[in-house]
Amino acid sequence: MTSRRKFIKKTAASIGALTIVPAHVLFAKDEIRNAAGAVIRSRVVAPSDKVNMAFCGIGNRGGEIFRAFNKTGLVNTTVLCDVDMGAKHTLKNMNAYPKAKRFQDFREMFDKASKDFDAVSVGTPDFSHFPITILAMSMGKHVYVEKPLTRTFHESELLINAAKKYKVATQMGNQGHSEANYFQFKAWVDAGIIKDVTKITAHMNGRRRWHGWDTSMSEFPVNPTIPETLDWDTWLMAAKEHGYHEDFVNGQWRCWYEHGMGALGDWGAHIMDTAHEFLELGLPYEVDPIKIEGHNKLFFPQASTLAFKFPKRKKMPACTITWYDGMDNIPQVPEGYGELEVDPNIPPASNGVMQPAKLGAGKEIYGKDLTFKGGSHGSTLSIIPEEAAKDMESKLPEVPKSPSNHFENFVKAAKGEEKTRSPFEVSAPLSQVFCLGTIAQRLNTKIEFDRKSKTITNNKVANDLLIGTPPRKGWEEFYKL
Repeated sequence: MTSRRKFIKKTAASIGALTIVPAHVLFAKDEIRNAAGAVIRSRVVAPSDKVNMAFCGIGNRGGEIFRAFNKTGLVNTTVLCDVDMGAKHTLKNMNAYPKAKRFQDFREMFDKASKDFDAVSVGTPDFSHFPITILAMSMGKHVYVEKPLTRTFHESELLINAAKKYKVATQMGNQGHSEANYFQFKAWVDAGIIKDVTKITAHMNGRRRWHGWDTSMSEFPVNPTIPETLDWDTWLMAAKEHGYHEDFVNGQWRCWYEHGMGALGDWGAHIMDTAHEFLELGLPYEVDPIKIEGHNKLFFPQASTLAFKFPKRKKMPACTITWYDGMDNIPQVPEGYGELEVDPNIPPASNGVMQPAKLGAGKEIYGKDLTFKGGSHGSTLSIIPEEAAKDMESKLPEVPKSPSNHFENFVKAAKGEEKTRSPFEVSAPLSQVFCLGTIAQRLNTKIEFDRKSKTITNNKVANDLLIGTPPRKGWEEFYKL
């Protein structure tokens, strides 16, 4: 552990001596040298080369990312890293690349194998994204990070600044940003089809892992039997030390405020992303928890309704995004929505709209003249009702096709051939919106946020949560890179 800490400190000290060359300035190999003239690292990969990649997190979702990158045919898998290298969910992927170097601790990976990779994929739990990502960037590595980008507002802020400083290719894994919805939304905004939006409804009403848990729980569960193959201490990373339990690993981390981002962070990045970017929403000035059902201080609610309020922007009006999660917390849909299973036991609202019984993950967007409905990820929008869609059919602009999927886009950006479509300058503010929402859920209180100072002004505890729990001893250095 001592040598690893020295490595982090040595890395931090060397960064100040680097000469930074923008990543888009492409030579055969863009070498970065320190003040003495020695080559520290190469940042840009030549177009004729494959990108050598290290994968942190190779099981479950990390394994899916791992396979997607290899499917592009544009990468060499040179390094594999996971805190549980002997589990069933990691063995298959690990054994598929027997020549790749293997590590159980990402710090050791960077220490011993940094010359073996140009880029890093981070497919680990939400709370562990930041240390790996900031270290990768500080060492000139391009980095792809699964959504949501970070668990705290402050960590996203640090990554925004790091992206400006280190100028490597960055991409958050909201794959819809390279699919049809991304290009359609942009084209429709540019053509004035989507305009004057004042209200958006976003929802994910499927069952989540923590649904049905005992909401009187007051402390973390503990199972003293840690799997022999799991490095629990490294799994915790910068988080406050606590005992192992199976309800923290293999996706269960998403349930807990200290480790995950709940349904909002999980699905919001696939539902709210294009509206957030192309309507230039930025950060909200208020987050109001309209409904919190089954509140608990440790894990996410059984259901929640959050109103994110954004001010006027340029010529665009103020806009409210209302988020719904929970199996029975289903929003009303606008008239003319189309085919939908409705609950006959719930009387219609005053406007005659029936409450739906089943509604997939998606959104409804209310403009001045038009209303739109859409799903998640890359699914495209439709104009509703049908009559309005027919009237607009001849006025719709041509939507360009995506030149690359999300993984190809990142690899090509590392080679200087494209720009990433969800770089940290775009994806970090989106993740910060989710961070504010989870604070409102956690405290079950309204958040008043100053967009200029980036502080919560009405609640000191909430404002402290922008930074979150202080990192464990030995992990502070990552927040100084």
